[in-house]
Amino acid sequence: MTDEAAKLGEVIFEFRQIGASVKVSAIHVASDTEISLVGAASAGEYALRMAATRKLIYVLAAKAEGGSPR
Repeated sequence: MTDEAAKLGEVIFEFRQIGASVKVSAIHVASDTEISLVGAASAGEYALRMAATRKLIYVLAAKAEGGSPR
């Protein structure tokens, strides 16, 4: 886990399998920011959790800069 991920604080993850895919939702509790992504079920929970964490860090950084993520 990266230093940025360790500093996030509480994050709630939800995994929903849809066929061969998994929808991952991650909610940053302190800022009430939510992201979601879809990945292959074969990727495994850890890889999907880390991908969601990286996306959440990206979105939080974009919001902090006053911009909007792409």
